[in-house]
Amino acid sequence: VLGRVLTLSNQRLLPVLGLGAVVAVAWVYLVYIAAGIEGMSLAAAKPWTPAEAAMMLVMWAVMMAGMMLPGAAPMILLFATIERRQRAAGEPASSTAIFGLGYVIAWTGFSLGATALQWALHEAALLTPMMASSSKTFAGLLFVAAGLYQWSALKHACLRHCRSPLHFIVQHWRQGRLGALRMGLIHGLYCIGCCWVLMGLLFAGGVMNLVWIAAIALFVLAEKVWGEAVARASGVAMLGVGAYLLVV
Repeated sequence: VLGRVLTLSNQRLLPVLGLGAVVAVAWVYLVYIAAGIEGMSLAAAKPWTPAEAAMMLVMWAVMMAGMMLPGAAPMILLFATIERRQRAAGEPASSTAIFGLGYVIAWTGFSLGATALQWALHEAALLTPMMASSSKTFAGLLFVAAGLYQWSALKHACLRHCRSPLHFIVQHWRQGRLGALRMGLIHGLYCIGCCWVLMGLLFAGGVMNLVWIAAIALFVLAEKVWGEAVARASGVAMLGVGAYLLVV
């Protein structure tokens, strides 16, 4: 009996440890990049090379993994529980790792768009060497856009899907590894729909400002815990910050 209990505990612990390890590696990488960002050539006022653009894409993809995977933990751990029960029943099991891969692929697609936007902002000289907005007007518009989106129907529809793992499983369950990949992609798209404008605020506070990155990541997690009330209240606050930056 003790052996079964220990085996079950290990089975539950492995997904937590795996998820934690991925998030930890992502944050270590971000700290490493942030420490050397001022000496990077891409911070200079010159056009990016393809190599620099590729490096920025990697940075964005790792940053999104570090920021978004903690908020996706309830969904991933529920998927791991279902996989464990499938295996115990001798049924063809889905793969939690492949589900997570689908989620990361979705955010990597978002990272491609974010990299292209940053490239355009860099060419327009709208970013500082720390990749923050060099224009109060632009920063103000980012906050206004984020504040308005916090009240949008699309935001709240996506947030409801992100906050209810069981509801998502019931609606979108597909068998097998390909099904797991598809589900991970769909869940990632809902999370992008919920948070994509918030990620634009990285350009207001600094794409490589670790405190700002952590603050946004914690806010995203708070939204998923406390829901629409947090989203609406924060929307008002963001509109206030945006108005201040535009007026002052």
